[in-house]
Amino acid sequence: MKYRSAKHLECFWDASNFFVKNLMTKARISTDPIAASVLCSFSELRFVSDVAQEIELDENVLDSEVASLLSLGFLESEEQGGAGKHTEEGFDAWVPWGKEGLSFYFSTRGAPFTESTDEVREEITKDPSPPVFKEYKDADRIFLPRHHEDPGHSYQEVLYRRRTHRDFVDAPVRREVFSALMAMTFGVKDFIDAQQFGALMLRTSPAGGARHELEAYAVITGVAGIAPGIYHYNVREHSLELLQEGEFRDPLTRACDAQSGVGEAPFSVVLTSVVSRLSFKYRHPRAYRVMLMNSGHLGQTFALTATALGLGPFQTAAFNDSAVEELLGVDGVRETALYVLSAGVPAVDANGDAVLSHPPMSLEGSRKARFE
Repeated sequence: MKYRSAKHLECFWDASNFFVKNLMTKARISTDPIAASVLCSFSELRFVSDVAQEIELDENVLDSEVASLLSLGFLESEEQGGAGKHTEEGFDAWVPWGKEGLSFYFSTRGAPFTESTDEVREEITKDPSPPVFKEYKDADRIFLPRHHEDPGHSYQEVLYRRRTHRDFVDAPVRREVFSALMAMTFGVKDFIDAQQFGALMLRTSPAGGARHELEAYAVITGVAGIAPGIYHYNVREHSLELLQEGEFRDPLTRACDAQSGVGEAPFSVVLTSVVSRLSFKYRHPRAYRVMLMNSGHLGQTFALTATALGLGPFQTAAFNDSAVEELLGVDGVRETALYVLSAGVPAVDANGDAVLSHPPMSLEGSRKARFE
């Protein structure tokens, strides 16, 4: 009988132990060098006798090891649907994302939730929770105007006008428009009494448990009345806290793979996550998905609000994490970069229509598409 290692295995160190995990079955074992060597040697269908000779191990000992790993799902026999074929069906779509993509999703798939009982709530809240707001107390700041005019567009109009823009006019955005966008997207809408968790803020976008772990950093080049620089948006004050003064659009653009939607925009907003603000309450790995969803919620609100205010929005997750985090001065562990949002007045063509990367659908495009 021939055997091979299961396809979707993940190995990692945890303190002093070495673990192997099957992403499909969720089985996890603390293993030793022999088991690890066995799994490596069975990277393709092989006989036990051949592997025993190669790794200089007694064949009876290896037989026992193989039987154990087979029962746990870490090895597959030739009889199992052609070397584990049953575990491969449907995975073609995941292949371009490699092992990292599989691990990212399947490590949190079916993860158990923390049961919300009075005892659990008491345990979670026995220590002080992370601050609701992040502030740079010693930073110079610009207080933004509090009055925001109603954009005056219907919801339907805004929803259907929203497009991703990559070309902007070389003109500053009005301070009042920028202020309205920041307030309506990232500002406080209200506060709630969350019982053991105290008072928590609400934004115009949903967030798991009202933790609102996301922070906004503005990289400004062309906003009227605001000096170019990198700022942190102080939610409580509705102010900009100066982190670095100067022109930083070019380094941000390089960190975003030279995308014109960042390179031409008069300002960009980088969303980061203060991880402890969310993990303090939700202590299971699936909460990481919630963090990414929360980022998407804010990104959509940003895009719709920018559209309502007459701006063209752009958004990207294609950036060098370390380069962006270094620019903002965050460590990438306790606070991580998640999303880059930009906006500006859209460039227009000779007919006064917004310049878009892709024109309306054509017959040629229809012929190339596969709709069924």
